[in-house]
Amino acid sequence: MSRDAHLSELGEFLKARRAELSPRAMGLPESGALRRVPGLRREEVAQLTAISTVYYTRLEQGRIEASTPVLIALTRALRLDEDQRDYMLELAGKENARPRRHAAQKVRPPLRRLLDSLTDTPALVLGRRMDILAWNPLAAALMMDFSQIPEEQRNAVRLVFTDPTFRELYVDWESAARTTVAFLRMEAADNPDDPRMTALVEDLSEQDPQFREWWAAHHVAHHAMGTKTFRHPVAGDLTLDWETLACPTDPDQQLVILTAMPGSPSHEGLRFLASWAATHQPTDAVG
Repeated sequence: MSRDAHLSELGEFLKARRAELSPRAMGLPESGALRRVPGLRREEVAQLTAISTVYYTRLEQGRIEASTPVLIALTRALRLDEDQRDYMLELAGKENARPRRHAAQKVRPPLRRLLDSLTDTPALVLGRRMDILAWNPLAAALMMDFSQIPEEQRNAVRLVFTDPTFRELYVDWESAARTTVAFLRMEAADNPDDPRMTALVEDLSEQDPQFREWWAAHHVAHHAMGTKTFRHPVAGDLTLDWETLACPTDPDQQLVILTAMPGSPSHEGLRFLASWAATHQPTDAVG
């Protein structure tokens, strides 16, 4: 993505955040006049940020670069959370980006060994663009046998939107899918020159109108931790906490583990699934 494209993306992000805020919530007087656009007007954002309307308009149009103090003021004015602030600063070129590496990824040996040792915990390794690089047998039993999917299609975001089995696995698919899009958009800011990222977004935008809509909303989040409920055909409903552990020698690779509260029905369900997988699922994983 070029510098001009980054500025344009920043403008679209600001516009999307502005549309989500109401004058009343921001403590601004309401005249009662009909508004042509949802949310705040440009002049209202400029007022809250203590900059001119012309300056803010050019910023939203992608015509100028903003200084760090202005961006910090916009963080407060638009009530951005930490993830949204980081994304905005990344687009504006105000934070050092990680080195851009686009060679094919292979799972790091330490992650491979750790993955193999997790016999009673579903775990997988995600790479750039949330590509699925490796998994253990219990992750295959919980989600699907990833070895049956062509390597170039083995991507978590793609599966969420295009694979019916994967879609049916989530009790709240929409919430899971929206969150996945937010993760991907955050990563897109970290890897703006990745052609495979561009191809993935274009492909999913063509295939799925919901992906296209949610991508355009510019919501962002770090892929760190959370809770998901799965509806498994063998183990039943499983509410699992997931957490990512970054590889210190390659931040673009993350180990994702899923666990359940000890003694909970989900914990017992995972134990049952592990026993079932030992006799019904392939034991090899890819890395």
